[in-house]
Amino acid sequence: MSSTDAAAPDPARPAVHVPVLLERVTELLAPACSAEGAVLVDATLGLAGHSLAMLDAHPGLRLVGLDRDPEARAEATRRIAAAGHADRATVVPAVFDELPDVLTRLGIDEVQGVLFDLGVSSLQLDRPDRGFSYSADAPLDMRMDPEAPRTAADVVNTYSPKELARVLRVYGEERFASRIAAAIDRERDREPFTGTARLAELVRASIPAATRRTGGHPAKRTFQALRIEVNDELGVLERALPAAVDALAVGGRVVVITFHSLEDRIVKQTLAAGALDRTPPEFPLPVPELGPVLRLLTRGGESASADELAVNPRAASARVRAAERIRRAA
Repeated sequence: MSSTDAAAPDPARPAVHVPVLLERVTELLAPACSAEGAVLVDATLGLAGHSLAMLDAHPGLRLVGLDRDPEARAEATRRIAAAGHADRATVVPAVFDELPDVLTRLGIDEVQGVLFDLGVSSLQLDRPDRGFSYSADAPLDMRMDPEAPRTAADVVNTYSPKELARVLRVYGEERFASRIAAAIDRERDREPFTGTARLAELVRASIPAATRRTGGHPAKRTFQALRIEVNDELGVLERALPAAVDALAVGGRVVVITFHSLEDRIVKQTLAAGALDRTPPEFPLPVPELGPVLRLLTRGGESASADELAVNPRAASARVRAAERIRRAA
């Protein structure tokens, strides 16, 4: 969902939405979604940039859009209606690992496409009050669903130093996780953390000066780790991606955009497992029911072009992987 927004004359509305890897995503999904009555699930609807492009390109396509963020759903619904596609779109309040239940409720047995655009949406990142960014002081929140029970402040103020260090090390790949966790533990005893600025400054002060000179803002990895923990992002992905593959019709395609190595590793391993022939090596011939269920469509994780990066810097860390369902599971 990470993307960029250009300036717009109406400050009350999000600006023009520039979806990441739009051309490549639509190219990958097109063969599966061009037929009349095809169903595309946008599992991370966000501001509906990719979905709008697909609806524009394929007049017979039906969209099911999932998002846990009510602000994103409202804005996506407005944009879809403004484009004249409201009659072909169903927007559902759901986390994307709820995909099987959503399809069951809608009476959909199989779909032709599933798109995951992971990470933080423009709407979330560009609204300082949501607490996702360290660039402005805001409540330490980071919930994609504002009704969810646990905030980043809860994690920072209640996790043990050992557990906090684990979150920072595993989800943020932070080298100085233990040092940061110890500093947080000292400071929260004096006063609980409530805002992003104080936490960002503490992280900056906890990292050696030589390290701070490279790699962007020193708090970037800590904020990523807290966001992943608050929203269970990796757990949700590990549950959702196999479910998405199971929901695909033969010839259906799944496309996933990731923004860091932890997400990309899960996607790579899941799709590779589906593309594996499980016939035992001692068998003289492949066993059809043990053959692969997926065909990989991308060679590794494809990144944005230089032209796209020039207009959309947030695409710098984006990688896209895709696969096509080639047979039903035995």
